[in-house]
Amino acid sequence: MNRNHHPTLCAWPILCQILLLICYLLVTPTLSFSAQKPKAADLVEDGQPIDIASERYITLFSELQDEHKFNQAELDTLFAGVSIDKKVLELMDRQWEAKPYYKYRPLFVTSKTISKGKKMLAKHSDLLSRIEAKFGVDKEVVIAIWGIESRFGTHRGSFGVFQTLNTLFDAYPRRSAFFRKQLIYFLLVCRENKMDPLKIKGSYAGAFGQTQFIPSSFHEYAVSFDDDTIRDVFNSTEDILASIANYLRRFHWTLNGPVYIDLGPELKTQELISANLKGRKGKVDYQAVSAAQGIQLPTPPGDRKLTIVGLEIDPAKGGGFRYVAGYPNFQAITQWNHSNRYAMAVTELAEAIGKN
Repeated sequence: MNRNHHPTLCAWPILCQILLLICYLLVTPTLSFSAQKPKAADLVEDGQPIDIASERYITLFSELQDEHKFNQAELDTLFAGVSIDKKVLELMDRQWEAKPYYKYRPLFVTSKTISKGKKMLAKHSDLLSRIEAKFGVDKEVVIAIWGIESRFGTHRGSFGVFQTLNTLFDAYPRRSAFFRKQLIYFLLVCRENKMDPLKIKGSYAGAFGQTQFIPSSFHEYAVSFDDDTIRDVFNSTEDILASIANYLRRFHWTLNGPVYIDLGPELKTQELISANLKGRKGKVDYQAVSAAQGIQLPTPPGDRKLTIVGLEIDPAKGGGFRYVAGYPNFQAITQWNHSNRYAMAVTELAEAIGKN
């Protein structure tokens, strides 16, 4: 017998290969499926007719007739020839809010936007003072949202809202139920405000007007502030700015209240780390934040809890994170757009606009 031959050692490379093969077989199908899973835009052609004889549309039409008193002739006229806008589906899967903050912020907080925001703040000073008095929302924040949403009315979107909502209802399964609701609200809003649904342009997500409200938000929060009964977020500056303020007021904005506090480059307790990982839903008592980070914090209105937000720093500038505590006013902005990055961009633009 060859004393240098050890059966266990000899078999070890074979066992390793078998184990690696098992791991590969277990993991690869999942990775492969994930990598190859088609996106919504891959399953349709641009301009593809939407099948309004499908069960989902038959059910929709029944609801529009039975609950909202649309007649068949109206629906036949509206939905005739409705088709897929493939670009809508492509854009839905690469939204700006997914960018790290150091790439997201420069899209909105620019010297040009700040300069124009200052001009709008001065131009509409009397109107904004009345809005502050009525709704209790800081004027700089109202102007900042106006600037981010539509560049003060100059960028309202070029997508037909009716086609967009039908595209997302019919061909975007992940959020089909949500956009079905938005389609119904859109038709109701158009009827109430005597607007032609086929002529309204907006964003790839179905938002419209200078406020870029989605239909349910328009229905719930838009107001008339110019002495008529029409809620005009397209052309009435009074209605536009008051509607923005009314939205934030409904989510408990506090005039002159804190929006955020810087916490530094690291979180010092697991409670804060966990809260940050939970996003908007992770909330912490302000006393706990103060004790953990060793800083004094202003008391939030109603002693409400704070969110912990991590904002990515450009790797060219050292990388890592800047952490902030989001106060209830910050949280009100995230009710407008659920992204913490959006809320921070609004806040920093408002700060810049308000500086002398």
